[in-house]
Amino acid sequence: MTFSRRGACPALSAPMQTGDGLLVRLNPVAGGVSPNALIGLCESAARHGNGIMEVTARGSLQLRGLTAESAPLLAAEVDRLGIVVRTGIPVETGPLAGLDPQEIADPRPLAERIRAGVKAADLGNRLGPKVSVVIDGGGRLSMDTVLADVRLVAERQGAEVFWRLAVGGDGTTSPLASLPELAAADATLAILAAIAALGREGRARDLTPERLASLALASNGSQDRSSVPLGIFPLAESQYALTIALPFGSMPAETLIALANAAASLGASEIRFAPRRTLLVLGLSEPACAELRSAAASLGFVTDPADPRTKIAACPGAPACASGHIATRKIAEEIAKEAGDIFDPTFSLHVSGCAKGCAYPAEASLTLTGGEKGAGLVVSGTAKGLPAAYTPGYEAARGFGRVAKLLRNQRRPGETTASCLARLGETRIAAAFHQG
Repeated sequence: MTFSRRGACPALSAPMQTGDGLLVRLNPVAGGVSPNALIGLCESAARHGNGIMEVTARGSLQLRGLTAESAPLLAAEVDRLGIVVRTGIPVETGPLAGLDPQEIADPRPLAERIRAGVKAADLGNRLGPKVSVVIDGGGRLSMDTVLADVRLVAERQGAEVFWRLAVGGDGTTSPLASLPELAAADATLAILAAIAALGREGRARDLTPERLASLALASNGSQDRSSVPLGIFPLAESQYALTIALPFGSMPAETLIALANAAASLGASEIRFAPRRTLLVLGLSEPACAELRSAAASLGFVTDPADPRTKIAACPGAPACASGHIATRKIAEEIAKEAGDIFDPTFSLHVSGCAKGCAYPAEASLTLTGGEKGAGLVVSGTAKGLPAAYTPGYEAARGFGRVAKLLRNQRRPGETTASCLARLGETRIAAAFHQG
């Protein structure tokens, strides 16, 4: 049993040390697992870890609280459950790949071509653990918010399908080229080889524009950035899918077991771990989806796109993470409950245990960051930004409540939360957060 360093991808064979023990991350090769297999996985996680189940922003499943002795036992039980997990460089496709009637192209053949090329060139042993590829076939559940070193997005040009290639970002990153499938695979492998040449710490962002231009044809284009919707979606052959979210990406094993039991009783065939910390339940009729959605809501899952928890990113924080200075998810839950009315589509909140900002590297409307001085408030920035004000960590939710009160009192008719924040300015917002 080897241990991965922080910043690496903690696979079953290389768990990572955190504040509450070892953590492992797994991605089923099949895309998802049966409800019964998920029940077995949850039972194993509770038996060998702390029973906290997480779905990451990229759609991976994380199990926490393992020990050096229990991690191999969990890995053996995962194997006995018949769950084959993907290893090597992540080449990720959307959660409805090959199933969505609105998909422009099935991304799975291209993904397999790239995986085969990575293996043939032995790139997996030369690339760093964070290097990844995203292949998005289009449709209703996009991969726009998932960061990747190489991104391929399907588009139609007349009767033909091409793949827009972008490097080092999310769905807002301008593409370098629009290529047919074979050329897209070749360009991706060339870029990965160039990253590998930089060493194990190399990433796509380290390649010069000139170098990238030599690896792919230049072109213009743009992508729409959209979030993963929650709800019921029709699939082929009169089947439907239900998408729900884990609040802040985390649920106790027993709650996930209750959901899996309900899904199994309604005839679900598969449960997939999807981007934006969501679950995708497949194989249901439309009435069964509605019934499961109601059951999920009663269990505490996020089922409504208007739920303020969808606008809050929160890392595990203290005590789960050794780097965490504040109890992020407790703070986030209290804020969602007490100040949810200010969370309109223009507003986002990031609650980070430390300045690394693992849960949300992008800029948020407001960020609460744990540190030696307590909880800092960053206005229109990231967790790495300089806080405008501080409050003790245990006062963070109350401090945010004062900011919410200021917004309620000062927001003009028809004004968005983001516009009101901009008008009030950092100094006034910071004063409301800090005052005792």
